[in-house]
Amino acid sequence: MRRLRLFCVVLFLCCSMLCMAENGKPSGLLTDLIEHTDYTWHNGYISNVPVWQTEGAIENLQFVEIRSAFPSFSWVVPGKANGTFQNSYRIIVADNINDALSGSGNIWDSGAVESRKSTSVLYGGKALQPGKNYFWRVRTVTNTEGESKWSDVKAFRTADKVSDYCASYYPQMKTVEHPVSVKNIDKSVVFIDFGKASFGQLLLNLTSDTGNDSVVVHIGECIEDGKVLRSPGWPKGPTIRYHRYSIGLIKGTHNYRIKITKDERNTGSMAVLMPDYIGEVLPFRYCEIEGYDKPVKVTDAIRETVHYPFDDSASLFESNDNVLNQVWDLCKYSIKATSFLGIYVDGDRERIPYEADAIINQLAHYGVDREYSMARRSCEYLYDYPTWPTEWILQALILAWNDYMYTGDSRSLKANYDILKVRTLMALRDKNGLISASTGLQTPEFLTAIRYHEKIRDIMDWPQPGIMGWKKGEGGETDGFVFSDFSAVTNAYHYRALEYMSEIAGALDMKDDASYYSNEAKTFLMRFNKIFLNNKTGYYVDGDTTKHSSLHANMFPVAFGMVPQSKLGKVVDFMHTRGMACSVYGAQFLMDALYEASDADYALEMMTKTDDRSWYNMIRVGSTISLEAWDNKYKPNQDWNHAWGAAPANIIPRKLMGVEPIEPGFDKVRIKPQIASLEHAKAIIPTIKGDINLNIENKKGEYRMELTIPANMESEVYLPLLSRKYEVKTNDITQKATPEKNAPFISLGTLPPGNYSIVMSY
Repeated sequence: MRRLRLFCVVLFLCCSMLCMAENGKPSGLLTDLIEHTDYTWHNGYISNVPVWQTEGAIENLQFVEIRSAFPSFSWVVPGKANGTFQNSYRIIVADNINDALSGSGNIWDSGAVESRKSTSVLYGGKALQPGKNYFWRVRTVTNTEGESKWSDVKAFRTADKVSDYCASYYPQMKTVEHPVSVKNIDKSVVFIDFGKASFGQLLLNLTSDTGNDSVVVHIGECIEDGKVLRSPGWPKGPTIRYHRYSIGLIKGTHNYRIKITKDERNTGSMAVLMPDYIGEVLPFRYCEIEGYDKPVKVTDAIRETVHYPFDDSASLFESNDNVLNQVWDLCKYSIKATSFLGIYVDGDRERIPYEADAIINQLAHYGVDREYSMARRSCEYLYDYPTWPTEWILQALILAWNDYMYTGDSRSLKANYDILKVRTLMALRDKNGLISASTGLQTPEFLTAIRYHEKIRDIMDWPQPGIMGWKKGEGGETDGFVFSDFSAVTNAYHYRALEYMSEIAGALDMKDDASYYSNEAKTFLMRFNKIFLNNKTGYYVDGDTTKHSSLHANMFPVAFGMVPQSKLGKVVDFMHTRGMACSVYGAQFLMDALYEASDADYALEMMTKTDDRSWYNMIRVGSTISLEAWDNKYKPNQDWNHAWGAAPANIIPRKLMGVEPIEPGFDKVRIKPQIASLEHAKAIIPTIKGDINLNIENKKGEYRMELTIPANMESEVYLPLLSRKYEVKTNDITQKATPEKNAPFISLGTLPPGNYSIVMSY
């Protein structure tokens, strides 16, 4: 039996290597949105044992548990020829490797299915059994290359308990990292720099001649005067992390592991806890060894960085603007570094998931990696455990719709449909047709329905004025917003929720609900503009009882497409007068609004500015992960490890490069770059259907775009309208281009998959 198992392992590996050398087969296989279902991990490290060879060792290993009895399958369709679309597919599922390798699905064989669908195709056999190994593969037929070879075999294991649908996710993993530099400050102090901060653990290789020595180890995120900043108080902020540990040394050379102590603030009952197989972590970049007089090599210090599985090579962005490139690198790395819990949280402060963190994390994660399971897990966690701000309750609809558009998988929408309807907050509608959290409508029944335990309240932005012991006159990040019972920001979110609820109902073929919410959204929009749009000034007021206008009251309606075209110019002009008068969280919606208004020049200016309210300032102050606030002085107790400050990780691919899905699962994509004055911009943007490659050269008189669209994906392509007279050629053939109404773009229509060289001369 042991020899037979060994033979199967060798056969499986040989076939996989043979397949890897071949072309013309589906690749990038995902089971329930997860790629590496065939691997196991041991205490955070990838194991040599495949999931289907675990047998009695399963309890000592971590692996992806497929929790759905009817999982979904996704793949990248093969095909290099222009215009390649999938005509049909065939999926097989087996309960043993031999049948799978021979092309026999003894559990399920879909047969030839005529369909273009290659993302989130549902398993159609009998319910899979718990605690079992399964193997699947797929082959396709395309219009250009005919029948493909079989894909590699993908193994997965079901959880010990399965249901019709339940989201799956990876275990956490560790990566070993050595310092980028080690130096002696004096004869008894060694200073170690790991180059970037991460959530990790520390191991040191130290020597003692007598066994009577001891050292003190300081680790932290920040340095001051060449040393690790110790116990920082305001204005440095007590939440810039620092720990101190003493080690008694044994005679000889030995390895010492620092056991990170828990923080009561972020390991309480509300926090998401580190799994036992990983242990506690601390965000740190620097290590200082005090009382040690021997040389230390870079190999003598190891940081075990903890993160969700992440492919650093999945995405790329570079341009001729060095500041923008640094901002991209900061924000991309921030998404990886803050994934240490496998669910989106508020950095290291409380380690609690919040919708506002998740909405930026989600889009940014999509922008930097072909990974969807952490976002889905976070969304569904927040459906069950919402947080207190009114606007963030409404963000559930945005999270849900983003998930569907990027994955094409509607099961989460269906499973959570009832709670999503409640999260539109229709129950808070007052007699004037607006919603309010402060007019007595929050009944116990309402709170039970939204799954929250106390009354919600408006937030606008964070921090708000007058909190955290600031001096009188500190305005917070709300741009002087005047709070009232009926808020423009809260009601803008309500409109967005109604829109998305209509779309969600339509996706689930609930036609009556789709029509109802669509009509509600249209009626509500007219009501909103009548009450909040000041006809004298041409822009929005904060509430129904004030004449004050803030950046927030205007940027959210623009971001959500609520502004009448005739008023858009006035609103955007007003936004220019406010600058970056919002938090790093609010900046997500400011940037969305600017690009929605085709205000690319000002958007680029905001993203590349270098004052103390900028992403570049995060780099300048010394952080390598995005901050919770623009600077310590704007939030004295801020975290230096907060992904809600990483909006450019999604703004750059979605808006500056202009790549967004317009049909679920990227069946169709819109490519509408807004690179403004950049002379060059290049990006690799991962999608569930494969990579989109985009390279733009923007010279005087010529705009050139090199574009690769993966097989089985249509694309609506736009170019900037740089002159009234222009000529467009696609692959050296003159292309018809139509100016877009009310926007500075020209449309090239819908292009099929393929490689394109598009040149606009003007």
